[in-house]
Amino acid sequence: MGVELKGPAARSPDGFWPVEESLAELAQLARTAGLAVVGQAVQRFEHPHPATFIGPGKVKEVAERVAETAADVVVFDDELSPRHQRELEKTLGDRVKLLDRTALILDIFAQHAHTREGALQVELAQYEYRLPRLTRAWTHLARQAGGRAGGSTGGVGVRGPGETQLETDRRVIGRRIARLKQELEKVREHRGRHRARRRRAGVPVVAIVGYTNAGKSTLLNGLADADVLVEDKLFATLDPTTRRVALPGGGVALFTDTVGFIQKLPTQLVAAFRATLEEVTEADFLLHVMDVTHPQVMRQAEAVLETLEEIGAVDKPIISALNKIDRLPTPDDVLHFVPRFPNSVAISALTSAGLPVLLGRIEEVMEAQMVWLDVLIPYEWGELVALFHRRGLIDREEHTEGGTHVVGRMPRGLIGRFEELQGVMHDVEHETWEEVQ
Repeated sequence: MGVELKGPAARSPDGFWPVEESLAELAQLARTAGLAVVGQAVQRFEHPHPATFIGPGKVKEVAERVAETAADVVVFDDELSPRHQRELEKTLGDRVKLLDRTALILDIFAQHAHTREGALQVELAQYEYRLPRLTRAWTHLARQAGGRAGGSTGGVGVRGPGETQLETDRRVIGRRIARLKQELEKVREHRGRHRARRRRAGVPVVAIVGYTNAGKSTLLNGLADADVLVEDKLFATLDPTTRRVALPGGGVALFTDTVGFIQKLPTQLVAAFRATLEEVTEADFLLHVMDVTHPQVMRQAEAVLETLEEIGAVDKPIISALNKIDRLPTPDDVLHFVPRFPNSVAISALTSAGLPVLLGRIEEVMEAQMVWLDVLIPYEWGELVALFHRRGLIDREEHTEGGTHVVGRMPRGLIGRFEELQGVMHDVEHETWEEVQ
């Protein structure tokens, strides 16, 4: 199946991607969706055309290119308004399917959603995207008068059957959207209960974030000997996967592989995937995986940080994994990136190079987030002593008449377990994340 690509307008140099790189990514998205790229076109302008987004001359040129290449899909790199889509479809004809970047990403997500939760999230995003675009499906009927509306007078039946059908469809989709949100709220509550159990168990959670295809799933496989799907495609894995990973000091942590980010991530997806993205916002630490061989790695990193800011997760400790060093011309090439990303580790998720160092760094960060405690635990609360041994670092322990006196460090998130012992507990000075950085 052929596809004709249309690039975005020229953009200001304030962090936007070069048009060539953005189109290259769009072509990769198209191939991931199962399309074959047969050409592309670019138009630069200051403002989109009010009717057709691109100018009339460029519309004609695209139509001619479509005819020459026998393309049956046209993909725009920017989101089109309903009016833009409607007017462009009139020119390109019914044979050609018109997509924008958002619709293409939604299609890829639909292909890769293998769980009930993922399917619900994608369906919600698709309906919210399509709802304002329903009009183009019924314009041919909206011109027809229904009932006694053929005369010049108004009254009952003045609206055509197309408009009636449109309103019916809107109500049906509106009800479906409401139902999907209710089901996803149940998923959100279920995930919340799981997170609460993890917190009670005292197991730290590390969310693996990064640009799509940066190697997050490969890294999780390498760290946990997992079996997460790995493909050289954008959004190869969509549903979050959590695995237990042993740390060098004998402790354990839960690593969660989350959905990959991308520039111009559709707002519908961010909203629909709230339940999944909460795995990021509720994690103790973030592991940001970057493909240092990508020519736009810095812009990819900026896109990830922008999405993290959008979902309220930028204030968490972040460790940067500079991935794919096995593909660099020389290993020293990675040193160029280290100063740009504080607390970074050079790795190859594929060959496992640097993974022991990465786990050691993660453990260091976890220890830096701990709080010193000097606490007397009654003997009948032995489970707290066990928790201290399991998750804390004990400097001194002695058995007294009143209970077990323990001095050491505990993760800040577990301090609440000792709240009832506040009379004999105090928080002394400890290293902060800023000092570690």
